[in-house]
Amino acid sequence: MDIHIIDVSIFVFYLVFMLGVGFYFLRKNKSKEDYFVGGRNMSAGHIGLSVVATDVGGGFSIGLGGLGFAMGISGSWMLFTGLLGAWLSAVLLIPKIYPIAAKHNFLTFPQTLSFHYNKKVALVAGIISFIGYVGFTSSQILAGAKLASATFPAITITNAALLMGVIAVVYTVIGGIKAVIYTDTIQWIILMVGLIFIGLPIGYYHIGGWQALQSYVPTSFTSLQNISFIQLFNWAITIVPIWFVGMTLYQRIYACKDVKTAKKAWLIAGVFEWPVMAFMGVALGLFSRVAFEQGLFTSLGFAPGTAMDAELGLPLLLSNILPVGLMGLMMSAYFSAIMSTADSCLMAASGNLITDVLEHFKTAKENHAIRNSQLITLAIGAVAIALATVITSVLDLMLYSYAFMVSGLLIPVLGTLFYKNPSSLAAMVSMILGGSTTLVLILLNLNLPFGLDENFFGISLSAITFLLIQNTTKTNAKSVAIK
Repeated sequence: MDIHIIDVSIFVFYLVFMLGVGFYFLRKNKSKEDYFVGGRNMSAGHIGLSVVATDVGGGFSIGLGGLGFAMGISGSWMLFTGLLGAWLSAVLLIPKIYPIAAKHNFLTFPQTLSFHYNKKVALVAGIISFIGYVGFTSSQILAGAKLASATFPAITITNAALLMGVIAVVYTVIGGIKAVIYTDTIQWIILMVGLIFIGLPIGYYHIGGWQALQSYVPTSFTSLQNISFIQLFNWAITIVPIWFVGMTLYQRIYACKDVKTAKKAWLIAGVFEWPVMAFMGVALGLFSRVAFEQGLFTSLGFAPGTAMDAELGLPLLLSNILPVGLMGLMMSAYFSAIMSTADSCLMAASGNLITDVLEHFKTAKENHAIRNSQLITLAIGAVAIALATVITSVLDLMLYSYAFMVSGLLIPVLGTLFYKNPSSLAAMVSMILGGSTTLVLILLNLNLPFGLDENFFGISLSAITFLLIQNTTKTNAKSVAIK
């Protein structure tokens, strides 16, 4: 499969442009507040598009394509849980945390836990969040690598991970959160235009339309009921809570002008998650399944009836059906989605390590704060790139990272919402038990009861532990009234 010089040129121009945005903001960052929360004056439009670009991004774009390939349009329910999470967070979380964050100039999510609990709780939360976001950054780099490898066969997945990782890491390191948010806006617009006006119509026409869908895949693939309750429940307990504990999301709440702006941004993000991106992503994945069954990928070693990585279906489809020029635009669109999440997760991991972990040692002088932040961000990016070269599944790595963070951090956050004086001991023990339980179950790879996700058991143990300690501590005996 030969790639035309025009497509390569378009793609290279896109990468150079993203680096240019980073260099543009290099001179505009004067403090850690500029670097991590954009000076706290961003608009709802930019924040909303940045939120959905970050949350859906490349991993879910490629992951949704994989779900569409494997199960059809019912895979769209995954992002319905994202809609629920966004709107619940807008109603319950933002009005609570924004005024406190603005008053105390918070830069990270664990700082809110420090305010409600103590610094030790914030330290543990920072470590959990940092580990989770390193894994999540890696998943996005891997998504880019799979897309690049499928599009440009001469490039191996390992080499593609190195290329994608270096580009994403460099412009994030030099530009900070403003570079991330503005490039997210650009990248999301590119992705939407690419999907709506290029990918979907050409893909639908190329496979033969509705008649081909009826002929080559089971009827369940075109139904919204091709999903079990347990699968939907597992997605919900992993994805909905991330809106309450995600460092990338807290950074964007802090970057807003006020509460109203933040809530509006979250409502915008929810709608773009579902139905907009959800159905476009799984539809393209479904088209790729039809193309696979029609034998379109046989020359590439994937004949009908043979085993194939579902997440490769979508990029293989696009690289085979798009004409010269349009393929370059479409590849740029998908790389946009991937980078928009990778950069945000890298900023989150960096913020956690610098502000919530290393800050305890007070080793950095303020006049070197930007330089130190950039160097640490670069080091974290290198670790994420290395991890991406040894992992195979984008969606698994994403959901495992989500599960680890959620099971450790969700219950302490809910404690701040529903208790006047939540117990620091309860928060600490519940975080450690919840996160470690989920991690151990993931590593053991057991067949759990009823097909429930490992995250369910981590959250359950975390909640039971928190409630037991909270309600048996004398100093918190009267703290059960909801604020």
